[in-house]
Amino acid sequence: MNKTEIAKLEAYMRRTFANDTLSVRARPRKDDSAEVYLGEEFIGVLYRDEDEGELSWNFTMAILEVDLETV
Repeated sequence: MNKTEIAKLEAYMRRTFANDTLSVRARPRKDDSAEVYLGEEFIGVLYRDEDEGELSWNFTMAILEVDLETV
């Protein structure tokens, strides 16, 4: 993903989740995905998917059992 695409995705996610601390960052040595952070905490990965001329992005977030214990 290029810088323009990452900036658009970051703006979209900030609006959607009403949270200005979300950031989308390029991944080292990967150009088909980006990392998503809440503040400085890594929360997931955005994957770019282009299929038959259609472009979309998939957000994957793992929730660890240990994280649920603090709720």
